[in-house]
Amino acid sequence: MSEDPPLSILGVAGSLRQGSFNRALLRAAVDLAPDGVRIEIFDLAAVPLYNADLEAAGDPPGVAAFKQAIRAADGVLLATPEYNHGVPGVMKNAVDWASRPPRDAALGEKPVGVIGASPGMTGSARGQSQLRQAFEFTNSFCMPQPELLVFRAHEKFDDDGRLTDAATREHLARYLTAFAAWIRRFR
Repeated sequence: MSEDPPLSILGVAGSLRQGSFNRALLRAAVDLAPDGVRIEIFDLAAVPLYNADLEAAGDPPGVAAFKQAIRAADGVLLATPEYNHGVPGVMKNAVDWASRPPRDAALGEKPVGVIGASPGMTGSARGQSQLRQAFEFTNSFCMPQPELLVFRAHEKFDDDGRLTDAATREHLARYLTAFAAWIRRFR
């Protein structure tokens, strides 16, 4: 039996804040990735607000780099916060850019995982739910289960942004193993 080829996952946090719990969650994912899985984190700071006029002139450099990173990855792992009971504008904007052009979108037929961390008790459940709806349009293969909803995130990360909660670390490791298997289904 041959060994599975290594997987490349692009991690994207839906927050621009340097101290974001979702950025910290992705850093923990890098550390906890199973053997044969490499996670690279993409920073959305250079991705402007979607504007059809900008798109018509050619993708801005940050957008072009984002789309290329998605295309090069075997799967995309999105870590979304939840703002006002929904998906934050930063994350939705990134998905909007990556859904263009519709028939040749970077997210088209791409395996996607959605996780999130929030200080609230629902752990970004509403934001994740709204984000999943966008993948119906992009024809992405969004993993339905398991879910990873990190609630009371301020109690699970230390002041340096390290995930210190043992149960959450175990759950994240299991999630990443399941996501790797999900990606391999579509290779």
